[in-house]
Amino acid sequence: MRKRKSEDGGFNIWRSYSDMMAGVLLLFMLIMCVTLFQAQKSYNDTIQERDEKIAMQERYTLQILQQQEELQNQAGQIEEQESQLKEQESILLEQENQLKDKETLLNEQEALLAELVERMEKQKAVLDSQTTLLTEQQQKIDKIIGVKAEVVASLKKEFAGNNVNVNIDPQTGALALDANVMFDYDSSDLTDSGKNALREILPIYCKVLLQDSNKQYLAEIMIEGHTDPDGDYAYNMELSQKRSLSVANYLLEIQHEFLNNDQIHTLESYLTVNGHSAGTPVFDEQGNIDKDASRRVEVKFRLKDDEMITELSDIMAETKDVEQALEEVDLTTDPQS
Repeated sequence: MRKRKSEDGGFNIWRSYSDMMAGVLLLFMLIMCVTLFQAQKSYNDTIQERDEKIAMQERYTLQILQQQEELQNQAGQIEEQESQLKEQESILLEQENQLKDKETLLNEQEALLAELVERMEKQKAVLDSQTTLLTEQQQKIDKIIGVKAEVVASLKKEFAGNNVNVNIDPQTGALALDANVMFDYDSSDLTDSGKNALREILPIYCKVLLQDSNKQYLAEIMIEGHTDPDGDYAYNMELSQKRSLSVANYLLEIQHEFLNNDQIHTLESYLTVNGHSAGTPVFDEQGNIDKDASRRVEVKFRLKDDEMITELSDIMAETKDVEQALEEVDLTTDPQS
């Protein structure tokens, strides 16, 4: 019986040991499971944390790349702006140089303007000083050019004032006397009617010419005879010469009635007589020779062309002096030349 009990006790020990070992194993397995669970959880947490870190790193990396791209863009913009700034600086420098050049040119122009103003003032002074002289010269020139016109106008005025109707050429001042009234046909002796006409006409004509204002320009008083083309040329020449001489002699015969001694001397020194035969006939409106008008004696005058030309030359010389004075301050001349 004891032996069985002993056997049962040994069995129980082993059973207890086995239970204990089973419990230990179970505990170990439980610990292992817990450890594995914790390890798995820790692993999962680690994986999740790693994934999160990777995701965060990727986001950071993406942000960094974006920031790098933005920085690169900004760097490009900055570089472009720097290039533009340099270009603007270059333009500004060029503009500054141009401005300096313009300032230099402006200073030169201001100096030139001041010099031109000074020269203009000098020219104005010369102009002012010469205006009176030029006016006087112009008056002299007008006087010389208009002498014949004034003499002709004076003749017409005097004849009109004395109610004497005569035929005076408006250009030359020639006075035409009708030979048919002055002479009988084919004669050189003055008729009474001719003498009366000459006594009425010649004093007025000669007194106008011998006025002091006209006498200084007078060169010659001419009496010229003309015939019609009928007859021999030589005979007509002699007839025209005799007729003009008859008028001249009658003028010298009556000159003391209307001229003083000085005027008589002047008339005698200026008086000339010519015959032209039929060399200068008078034509009618149809172009045919008017024989009645061609038979005539003309009293005319000639001015001192040489003296007038000399006086004009003197005036022109004075004008050149004025022009030379003006050229000395000519504003068109380069002041720096």
